[in-house]
Amino acid sequence: MCGIAAIFSYSADAPPVNPDELRQIRDRMAARGPDGAGLWISPDRRAGMAHRRLAIIDLSTDGAQPMHDASLGTSIVFNGEIYNYRQLRAELERDGFQFLSHSDTEVLLKLYARDGERMLSRLRGMFAFAIHDPRSASVFIARDPLGIKPLYLADDGRTLRLASQVKALLASPAIDTREEPAGHVGFFLWGHVPDPFTLFRGIRALPAGACLRVDLTAGRKSQKQYYSLADDLAQAPVPPALQDPRAAQEALAQAMRDSVKHHLVADVPVGVFLSAGLDSTTLAALTREAGNSQLLRTLTLGFEEFVGTPADETGLAQEVALDLGAEHSTRWTRQSDFVGHADKVLHAMDQPSIDGVNTYFVSHAAQQAGLKVALSGLGGDELFAGYSDFQTIPKLVRLAAPLAAIPGLGRGFRYVSAPLLRRVTSPKAAGLIEFGGDFASAYLLRRGFFMPWEIPNELDGDLVREGWESLQTLEQLRLSERALTSPRHRVSALQSSWYMRNQLLRDSDWASMAHSLEVRVPLVDVELIRVVASLVNAGHPPSKLDMAATPSRPLPTSVLERKKTGFSIPVSQWLTERTTSTDRKASGGLRDWGRQVYRQLTAGEHRR
Repeated sequence: MCGIAAIFSYSADAPPVNPDELRQIRDRMAARGPDGAGLWISPDRRAGMAHRRLAIIDLSTDGAQPMHDASLGTSIVFNGEIYNYRQLRAELERDGFQFLSHSDTEVLLKLYARDGERMLSRLRGMFAFAIHDPRSASVFIARDPLGIKPLYLADDGRTLRLASQVKALLASPAIDTREEPAGHVGFFLWGHVPDPFTLFRGIRALPAGACLRVDLTAGRKSQKQYYSLADDLAQAPVPPALQDPRAAQEALAQAMRDSVKHHLVADVPVGVFLSAGLDSTTLAALTREAGNSQLLRTLTLGFEEFVGTPADETGLAQEVALDLGAEHSTRWTRQSDFVGHADKVLHAMDQPSIDGVNTYFVSHAAQQAGLKVALSGLGGDELFAGYSDFQTIPKLVRLAAPLAAIPGLGRGFRYVSAPLLRRVTSPKAAGLIEFGGDFASAYLLRRGFFMPWEIPNELDGDLVREGWESLQTLEQLRLSERALTSPRHRVSALQSSWYMRNQLLRDSDWASMAHSLEVRVPLVDVELIRVVASLVNAGHPPSKLDMAATPSRPLPTSVLERKKTGFSIPVSQWLTERTTSTDRKASGGLRDWGRQVYRQLTAGEHRR
C-alpha cells in the first residue's frame, strides 16, 4: 500500500515535468508511505513518477518504486496489492521472464510486457497504477474492478497529473480549483462526493474498473471500462452441481477460504479488525484456519458510552478471540479522544464524508498495536444481503410503483406534505411516491443524506441546479443495475457501486492510510462475488448465516444469535454534546457533522 503520483506532458506545447512540483504532490501523501520515497523523470522530461512506500511485500530495496524494467525500458508506480502475484510470477518465469525482486510490482511490469491491456483480467487484488512505456510513447493507467484503491486525475488539455489523493494534487499550483457543482451537490445528496466528481473542476476520479491510455506523442487519450459489476452479477454461470443445496454451501465455503487465503499474502503480520458481528468473526475464524501456526492477532475498539448496552462489542469479541486462540487487544475510545482528534480527522479526510470516523479510530488503535496490515469485514452486508434495504427497497417499489406511474402525483404529494412531514417524521417520507416507483429512485430515497428538494436550503440555488444536472443521479443509478432482474442483485449492485465504493471503501482508504495502515477487504473480491452471484442465480442466495457457516469449526452460538448492530461509534452523541445550542438543529447530530465537515473541507486551509 502506498501513495503514487505522476505528471505526463502529452501535448507538444506542454511544459516539461517539474520535479519540484512532482515532489510536492508526492510528499503531501507522506503518511501513506513512511518506509521510502522515490522519484523518476524521463530523459526527455515528458514523464515523471513519484512514490511513497509502505512496505508490505518484498521489504527490501528491490521493491522500491518507481520501478524500472531495464530490458524493456518501462517504468511503473503502483498502489495496492496483487494477491495472486506468486502464481503470475511462476507463469511468467515459465515463459522466460526473469525477475530481480520478489515484489508484486515487478510482476505487473512483466505481465504488461507480455499481455498489455489484457493483463487486467488476470489480476486479483486492489490496485491503481501507471506504466510508462517508451516503446509506444504512451502511458497505461488502471484502477481495480471494484474501486478499492483511489486514483485521481487532473488534465488541463496539455498535461496529465495523477495521485492517490485529491489533497495531494492540490499541492500543485497548476490545478483548476474552481468549485465543481456536482461535487458539492453530491456531498449533500449522499454524505460523500460520488465518483468521478470531486469538489474541484480540475480533478476527477478514474472510475473503478476503468483504464486509460495516453499517447505522449500525439496527445490522444482513450479510456475504457474493462469491468462491470452488473454484468458479472447477471452473467454468473450456474453449474449443474450448484442445484444441490449442500454443494452450494460447499462452493461458498471454498470461495470464502480462497479469498481469505489470498488476502493474507504479505511479508509482515496481518491482523483482523474483530467486532462481535458475523463478518469479522467469520474472517477471523477463516484466518485462523489459513494461518496454520502463525499467531492470529485481533483488535476490537471499545467505547465507554456503549458499556452495558447491546452495542458494546468488547466482551463478545474477547470471547471469540479466546475461542480462536488469538492475541487480542481491546482499545478504548471516549468522547475526549474524538474532541482531541476531530481536527486531525478532518485534516486526514481527503474528500468530505459523514463516515470514516470509526475506521480512523480503529486504524489508530491498530497502529498503536504495531500492525501494518489488517483485514476488515467491509463488504459483507452488500454481498450477503445484510442490510434491511434488501427487503425494504423491493417492497417499496411494489407498493409505490402504481402510484408513481400517475403523472404529477408524486411531486404534488411531496410539495404539499413536505413542510408537515419534516416536523413529525423523516423528510424522506414526502418522497415515498415520487421516489418509490423503481429500484434506483427507491435506493436514493433510502440512502440519500439530504433529499434533492432540501439541498437548496444548504447551497446556492444556481449551484444546485448546475450540480444536479451534471450528476444525472437517477440515470447513473439505473446504469448501476442495468441488465439485472433479480431484486437481490439489483440492491447489491446499487449498494456496492454507490455506498460501498464511494463511502465505505474511500473512507477506509484515507482513514487507514492516515495511520500508515493497509486495510484489506476479503469480502470485496471479484472471484468471491462471482461465486455468490452464481449461487443467487442457481436459486440458493446465501445469507449472512450461510457465510458464517463457512469456517470448519462452528462460530460461537452467542455470535450467531446476536442481533445485528453494525460496527459503529457513538458519533451522534459526541456531536450533539460538542456542538453549541445555536448549531444544534432539528436534523440531528449526523447532519450537523456533515455541515461541519463540508465547511472545514471547503475552507482555504484544506484546499492547499
